[in-house]
Amino acid sequence: QVQLAESGGGLVQAGGSVRLSCAASGGTFRRYNMGWFRQAPGKEREFVSAISWTGGRTTYADSVKGRFTISRENAKNTVYLQMNSLKPEDTAVYYCAVGFPKVPVIETEWSTWGQGTQVTVSS
Repeated sequence: QVQLAESGGGLVQAGGSVRLSCAASGGTFRRYNMGWFRQAPGKEREFVSAISWTGGRTTYADSVKGRFTISRENAKNTVYLQMNSLKPEDTAVYYCAVGFPKVPVIETEWSTWGQGTQVTVSS
């Protein structure tokens, strides 16, 4: 089945930028939606963004709207999350997911998850 591998996380200063990548492999059917969630220590996993197969539909959490941009390259089976104007409250483990969610903001709607990549934003 499909496996997901996130990369690009690390330490960044407030106001800075970072781009996360998530590559899917091992699956035969890849016309799925892809998305990002994040989880800070002691908090529940929360929705960040999602994108349709064609890229024609995107969704963002209010907390990141205007700062983050999701995109995908289907030829590489990869989804990206460009994060700009980072704030300390963006510090979390970021997870990518694939599936066919009817309600993307609900984590149980997604089928497969990556291992996550840590993003730490310092003041």
